[in-house]
Amino acid sequence: MRKDDIMIAAGLVFLILCVQNIDCTSDKSMQEGTPWNYDYTRYHPVSEISDWMERVVTENPELVSSSVYGETFEGRNITYLKIGLGSEGVQKKAIWMDCGIHAREWIAPAFCQWFVKEILLHYKTDKKLNEMLKNMDFYVTPVLNVDGYMYSWINESTRLWRKSRSTPPEGCTCHGVDLNRNFNANWGTVGVSRDCCHNTYCGSGPVSEKEAQAVTQFVGSRVDQILCFLTIHSAGQLLLLPYGHPHISAPNYDELMAVGQAAAKAMKAVHGMDYRVGTSPDILYPNSGSSRDWARLMGIPFSYTFELRDKGEFGHLLPEEQIQPACEEAFEGALSIITYVHDKAFHNRTEIGASSVARAFWATVLASCLATMYLL
Repeated sequence: MRKDDIMIAAGLVFLILCVQNIDCTSDKSMQEGTPWNYDYTRYHPVSEISDWMERVVTENPELVSSSVYGETFEGRNITYLKIGLGSEGVQKKAIWMDCGIHAREWIAPAFCQWFVKEILLHYKTDKKLNEMLKNMDFYVTPVLNVDGYMYSWINESTRLWRKSRSTPPEGCTCHGVDLNRNFNANWGTVGVSRDCCHNTYCGSGPVSEKEAQAVTQFVGSRVDQILCFLTIHSAGQLLLLPYGHPHISAPNYDELMAVGQAAAKAMKAVHGMDYRVGTSPDILYPNSGSSRDWARLMGIPFSYTFELRDKGEFGHLLPEEQIQPACEEAFEGALSIITYVHDKAFHNRTEIGASSVARAFWATVLASCLATMYLL
């Protein structure tokens, strides 16, 4: 019997025990370090996310720290959480993840919070996760476009705001720049607008915006350390790889595709949702100046854009009842990529998706167990 089949069989036994009202989630150690009175199934304004970040750091000093690495146009801090375990004699690598570069994509910051929560819940009991945290640090920015995200919370008329909030150039009256068109990656060549009132306005020049500058300076100074760059967006249920320009291909395109397809398979195993994998010109539209493309051009070998739920019914107004399933599936996709990247770097292993489906099955089993306990 294959290892994955054994894991699935064990999961079925686990689920049966749950249905019989055996408390399979009674291990209190799994709850340590996680703000349990924080609702991960609703959207939160910046003030609440900032308070949550402070509490996560305070309650997990051995694992989590935070640092300000830039300022927005309006002078607000851009802050990351650094998650990692100390390990003597290991030259640590890193994973980058940012959420909320587009203000209206509220599911993205919700996912970054969910991602951190899952790590805090399981790093003591999940041997693989524990190993990865000893070998790599995770840099997670829950909200990159802080000004725009706050603006999108003002009222219904601002809810779908996408850009930053920088002042307009001379001769224009519209604020903001599309930060994901402002990076120095074939900037301004395709899929952008020079009209400052347009949602894809790329700015006055490459890296003209303070938010793009912050990422460029921080990540750019750690290119040799960072193995993988993940930027979280919505919507469309896509996993995009470099490049957005239709005439440029990444040197490791085949590997990026294979790793992305394994991640999509892991995501589908959770709730049956399909995610398409490919370059932006192939499955969405051409674009330039994205952070994903910039990261790959700088030499970070694995760079992906996650476009989370859904496929058009709600778009950027994804209901709160879909936060949990969207984050559950995205977590498995991200973990699939991160695990491959880790194992290639530290074990010289390149087997793709060996256990992602089985792990996703376990995630579904646990979710079912929790639901059963709640109902009973």
